[in-house]
Amino acid sequence: ATVLGFAALATAPVLMPVAKTLAWCGGWPAGWIAEIARTGAALPGAGVDWPGSWAGAALLALVTVGVLLVGRRLLRHPWWCGVCALLLVLVVVQPPPLPRVIKGWPPPGWRMVMCDVGQGDALVLAAGENTGVVVDAGPDPALVDHCLRSLGITRVPLVLLTHFHADHVAGLSGVLRGRSVGAIETTALAEPADQADAVRRRAAAHGVPVRRAAAGEQRRSGPLSWQVLWPPPSPPTTAAPGTEGGPNDASVTLLVRTAGLRLLLLGDLEPPAQRALARSPAAAALHGVDVLKVAHHGSAHQDFALIRHVAPRLALISCGEDNSYGHPAPDTVAALRAQGATVLRTDRDGALAVAGTGRELRVAGD
Repeated sequence: ATVLGFAALATAPVLMPVAKTLAWCGGWPAGWIAEIARTGAALPGAGVDWPGSWAGAALLALVTVGVLLVGRRLLRHPWWCGVCALLLVLVVVQPPPLPRVIKGWPPPGWRMVMCDVGQGDALVLAAGENTGVVVDAGPDPALVDHCLRSLGITRVPLVLLTHFHADHVAGLSGVLRGRSVGAIETTALAEPADQADAVRRRAAAHGVPVRRAAAGEQRRSGPLSWQVLWPPPSPPTTAAPGTEGGPNDASVTLLVRTAGLRLLLLGDLEPPAQRALARSPAAAALHGVDVLKVAHHGSAHQDFALIRHVAPRLALISCGEDNSYGHPAPDTVAALRAQGATVLRTDRDGALAVAGTGRELRVAGD
């Protein structure tokens, strides 16, 4: 890659066609190196958070000295070296059975998992052995890929992208990586255009068809069934005062049924669309749902009348730690709790798994 790159650089001023050929040839080994880097970075234990500042530097120095001292002793015992190497591989790769045994994750009988992807949305709905329907992909491919790996998901019959904001779609390549994906469904409003184009390019590169979700659509995958409630055929395209509107109000909204549970997934709906949803024929089925995926990361822009109508038993909020938007808003959390909901959020509780049945609802954090 290096030799061909320098050859292309030297040749470009005089023979551009030759330079392009050399660069194309150099792209193959460079792409191979990049793929190794991406694969390694996507492994569950590939990175370790470390404290900054002088305290972090001093701690790193102590750990380094300790490793050197212990390492010198271990080199005299090949068997212990082998055991340590095996443990390192297990920590980095974290095969799916390992987290289940050590951390109890995912909990048995899980029905839905809200992945911890920072400031964004990514949910997985259990649809059979090693199979899950993915709703949104978060902002980071590595984070959503890690979540799916921890759940043992190898087959995805459907990826549903509620709308095209980057915090919901930029991680799509992480969902597609190494998995069988049947189709991608999106909202009809292709804005922002650059993110919509990126989704179509990634889908085409993996040979995955893209189609639009339609209100009234009802589908099933294994024990899982869902109905598309929103948006209507002509979704809102203008923003209401004080809201983002547009793409948010065009979010695909789902009512999911699984194991006797009802889950309402609101995407990033703003108050105008929430009020319209509450007036729609589907509103009667929304009263007293078991689980609510709170709209727009728990922002202050909520229709509290809809919250009172829905009155969920469990409210889940996906948001990033110390995010600059102030999500979730205290008023939103208070309104949910006032209706008797248990409120959990990924910035404090990590990934969240919903398990159980209609009679016995359980939730566990990673």
